[in-house]
Amino acid sequence: MTEPTASRASLPEDYGLPPDSELLPWSYVDERLRAAMHYWLASVGPDGAPHARPIDGMWLDARLYFGGGADTRWVRNITANPSVTVHLPEAEQAVIIDGAVSTTKPDANLAQRLADESNRKYDYGQTAADYEGVEVFMFTPSVAFAWKTLFKDATRFRFE
Repeated sequence: MTEPTASRASLPEDYGLPPDSELLPWSYVDERLRAAMHYWLASVGPDGAPHARPIDGMWLDARLYFGGGADTRWVRNITANPSVTVHLPEAEQAVIIDGAVSTTKPDANLAQRLADESNRKYDYGQTAADYEGVEVFMFTPSVAFAWKTLFKDATRFRFE
């Protein structure tokens, strides 16, 4: 995977982010996403109403993989409109990612990696057979924002 391009986040001048503020490395954001136990997924319903829910998932190769019941509101929302925002629960040290959800059917290699990661994080007892050839959701980021201290290092990451 090619790392996303980092740049200073655009904030109003009165927020006090200096023009020469430091940039966070993508490795910091990637590790936080990989370690996270839960992710907030924000979608929009067909009527334009916003909807946010915490989900479990596995962050691998700059993609978030997760499942969900077809009858849930958030799954119906992402089926109708795949544009979503994913963010970690912490507000003070934020990670916020915009992108789109699609479905994929993992091959044997990805299925094993998903099972291993699921068991590392959640101990659900998953096997590669639980994922191989089975449709799962895959979130692909387009832009991310992260900071340790908003007024010191707010960083935007753009994905190619």
